[in-house]
Amino acid sequence: MIIRVPAVCSLAHKRYWALFWFGIPALIAFATTVGLGMAGFRVNFTPSEPLGLWRIVELDGKLRIGDLVFICPPLTDSMLEARDRGYLRRGLCAGGFAPLIKTVAAVSGQTVKVSEEVFIDGQRLSHSRVAKIDGQSRAMKPYEGGVVPLCAIYLHSAFSSSFDSRYFGPLPVEGVLGYAHEVWTYAP
Repeated sequence: MIIRVPAVCSLAHKRYWALFWFGIPALIAFATTVGLGMAGFRVNFTPSEPLGLWRIVELDGKLRIGDLVFICPPLTDSMLEARDRGYLRRGLCAGGFAPLIKTVAAVSGQTVKVSEEVFIDGQRLSHSRVAKIDGQSRAMKPYEGGVVPLCAIYLHSAFSSSFDSRYFGPLPVEGVLGYAHEVWTYAP
């Protein structure tokens, strides 16, 4: 005896299996992303540093010039404007910002002069040309310079269009999440 299954049942059956085969991998990818994030891993999608997977590593002491760090930007008017302009991504830091990956270029007590380029204690900082306008022809307001305050760091990226301390000035060290270590990256 042959029993015919109505087409409606087979369509529902196909939908079930499609949901199963697409839903399970999506759920696994989501769980993996959350797990990696809790373990200190982050994905960088910005050109300021190589694209790819990075890890936040606990600080082992005093920050030094040349250290590459993850830092949460403070909740300030200039940072909110930067987010509105698209310079900063949304994330889990205070104010809804994503952490930045930047190199420490100056520490407390050092003098920063900003003109066409950046000078730290009289020495030109390489790859530090200051843009007058952004990619959408909007005026950029550079940091006026000065002495890096106590418990603050001046941050830099060699990427010419990076939004860094050339524009927002020194940031408080309390926002540093840890060192930024490359895990699996690609530098175009």
